[in-house]
Amino acid sequence: MRAVIFDLWDTLVDYPVEQARELEREWAERIGADRETFHGRWREGRAVREIGSLADSFRSVGVPDALLEEFADMRRAFTRGVLVPREGALETLRELRRRGHRLGLISVCSEDVALVWEETPFAGLFDSTVFSATCGLRKPDPEIYLLACRELCAEPHECLFVGDGANDELAGAERLGMRSILIHRDGEEPFWPEAREWAGARVTSIPEVLELCA
Repeated sequence: MRAVIFDLWDTLVDYPVEQARELEREWAERIGADRETFHGRWREGRAVREIGSLADSFRSVGVPDALLEEFADMRRAFTRGVLVPREGALETLRELRRRGHRLGLISVCSEDVALVWEETPFAGLFDSTVFSATCGLRKPDPEIYLLACRELCAEPHECLFVGDGANDELAGAERLGMRSILIHRDGEEPFWPEAREWAGARVTSIPEVLELCA
């Protein structure tokens, strides 16, 4: 296995659902919007936000241009604070590099993740970082995986993909010839319905990936 490619949210980092909702509440109050209405419209715009700009997403939920930069700053501060590696994640990444594996990241995310990435504990650990909002592609589009492969100088069959199963990412990787591993919490079923029937390899912690790359 020449390269190992990771998903980000709920793979290397826990997605903070309650903290995200609290930020949405702050935004709604700031513009005098109903919280639930704002939340619904923000959720509806997720797919577009993940391949576009935050400014356009803010405008779509009624944020005036005068507040766009303030809201963007709030979002970046939020993201900077929650990109906290799961237990054993950094150690596993460093060990994989020590073993000679090239490391990739493919994340379906809004642009704030890319903007603060170099300020996180993950900075410098990956040979390729592909963010949907900056490349304009989302999983399971084959092109997003192929982009990472090109940056890693690896063919799909030389790559291992690790993710929580969102966005049909596991099957999407395997359709290209990659080997996929599902990660989910110990003692719990995978969150995403499409991942619950996954017949391939599974792990419940990032360090377990090392055993599958031995």
